Amino acid sequence: MATTVGSTGLDVQGLVSQLVTSERNQYLTPITARETTATVQLSAISSLKGALSTFQTAVSGLKDAASMTPRSTTSSDEDVLTVTSTGDASTGSYDIQVIDLAQAQQLASGPFSGGVSTKVGTGTMTITYGTKTFDVNIDSTNNTLSNIRDAINKASGNTGVQASIINEQNGSRLVLTSSMTGKDNTIKVAVNGGDGGLAQFAYDGVNPSSVTQLKAAQDAHIKVGTYDVYNSSNVISTAIDDVTITLKSKSDDPVTLTVSADQSALKTKVGNFVTAYNTLYASFSKLRAYDPATESAGPLLGDALLRGIESQIGLDLSNPVAGATGDYKTLASLGITRQTDGTLKVDGVKLDKALTADPNSVAKVFGGDTGVAGKLSTDLDKMLKDGSGIDVRSDQLNATLKSVQDDKDQLDARMQVIQDRYTKQFTALDTLLTQLQSTSNYLSSQLASLPK
Repeated sequence: MATTVGSTGLDVQGLVSQLVTSERNQYLTPITARETTATVQLSAISSLKGALSTFQTAVSGLKDAASMTPRSTTSSDEDVLTVTSTGDASTGSYDIQVIDLAQAQQLASGPFSGGVSTKVGTGTMTITYGTKTFDVNIDSTNNTLSNIRDAINKASGNTGVQASIINEQNGSRLVLTSSMTGKDNTIKVAVNGGDGGLAQFAYDGVNPSSVTQLKAAQDAHIKVGTYDVYNSSNVISTAIDDVTITLKSKSDDPVTLTVSADQSALKTKVGNFVTAYNTLYASFSKLRAYDPATESAGPLLGDALLRGIESQIGLDLSNPVAGATGDYKTLASLGITRQTDGTLKVDGVKLDKALTADPNSVAKVFGGDTGVAGKLSTDLDKMLKDGSGIDVRSDQLNATLKSVQDDKDQLDARMQVIQDRYTKQFTALDTLLTQLQSTSNYLSSQLASLPK
């Protein structure tokens, strides 16, 4: 509803609003244009940064040369042993015979006919396992067989001995089991002080004792070919470089361990790299696109920052790898080439030939500091770090948007002053017109009353 003043019917608010809006638009139009341009470009820079970050993640897994020499490791009998290897493992086959499995020592006390509630004695038990030692204090409040078991399990510093109780026909026995395998991880129990009742738990493996050894601490023993290898656990990673052997059971006959190059895994890595680059290139194309039919342009068409990034990545993809020798020094030599539309494509036949002829050279083209992935990773780090061109551009655009908001605030303040002035002027006009109308009505009334 229009607001009027006086009796003239003059729409003061409507007139003021139209005048202020007309004047505001003269100044607001260029401000809005600046805002729109900055917002669109900031969104484009954010998209560019996101695309580069995604590509960086894909590349980072390829810059290690070992990751580009995947190995397939097999055991001819996985019930006896299983194997894993790293990309640095040398290919080859080995005959492995498992003579002994590593095992942990287990000790059992003599039987207590009174069962778990039997009061044994008091004192301090000093238990040693391997190179570690802890004390267990037993007094009149916890000197039953079950209390002693609990005290050992809860003792401060005990991370390697588990106490339990076996109930058999002759009574209950305290059993100590080491959590660590290997002959160097034996259990010893020394007893001091108290009433002497704990002495029946003393054990040093040399002197006579009422404690019985149920299982001896034992190293794993295997033969690699004709060579003996001993290890404190059943997971052996020192017998063959970059190969880990996990023992499952003893064997009378040798088991064949085979390490071979996994070409299928390497081809998958190459394919994933090509896909990741093509996704990045699609982002580049969208940001700098131009449609002549609609005359619409991408937000970064002709932008020097985008051109520089594309150019550097293109050089990393096409330049020969420093230090590479032989027939395989570039991606193109492996069958990975740029198409007319700018994307990468893999020639599977050519790649298979390279993998068969020289898989290590294929790995070097990608991996290492001078490989394609290594160079890309270094350059992508520079493009995305603080202070990079992308970072500076983002700061500039955010500053522009802040400046736009400041200009809008100032325009609002200026328009408010103008609106107040117009309101005052039109209100005064309306009041004047009301007065003139009143005078006119009075004069008309007086004239009408005069004699004809």
